Amino acid sequence: MTTQHIWTTYNQDVKQFIQSRIKDEQITKDLLQDTFIKIHTKIHTLKHQDKLKSWVFSIANYTVLDYFRGHSKSVEYVEKDTVFEEYPLEHDEKDCLRGILKGLPKKYRDPLFLSDIKGIKQAEVARQLKLQLPTTKSRIQRARKMIAQGFVDCCDFKINDKGVLVGEVQDKDDCKVCS
Repeated sequence: MTTQHIWTTYNQDVKQFIQSRIKDEQITKDLLQDTFIKIHTKIHTLKHQDKLKSWVFSIANYTVLDYFRGHSKSVEYVEKDTVFEEYPLEHDEKDCLRGILKGLPKKYRDPLFLSDIKGIKQAEVARQLKLQLPTTKSRIQRARKMIAQGFVDCCDFKINDKGVLVGEVQDKDDCKVCS
């Protein structure tokens, strides 16, 4: 598998994927290039050729998220769950996580998203949401626990003695949240 082959096969789809989140054409082109540089330098880490498409789109998604972490004050992230539906990937824990996150109450989902996804410090999250810092920290912790419980409910994961979530994602038809 060569980078050229991956480029030929996926460059238009990856560009549309990035463009659905970033409306600036030049930034989209830059992130597309960054994505394929990462693909080129990490292609040797791909263990399963049959998961190539999923791997490529994961890299693209992380490239976009990295961009927003660095530019969080000047650009707003466009959340579109429908974009993931346009690019059907193999069912994995991200599908379950998306379903679990959708089910979280907004008061927990928003601080968690800002803190854990956008990488904003909890004090800044508290300021943006006009909450007290202890309230924000509490909501983030509760949201994390709800996500863990969501995996237990969705795919029969277990929480071991050390408090670590263990298990494997079920087939999509067997999932209780994302099926």
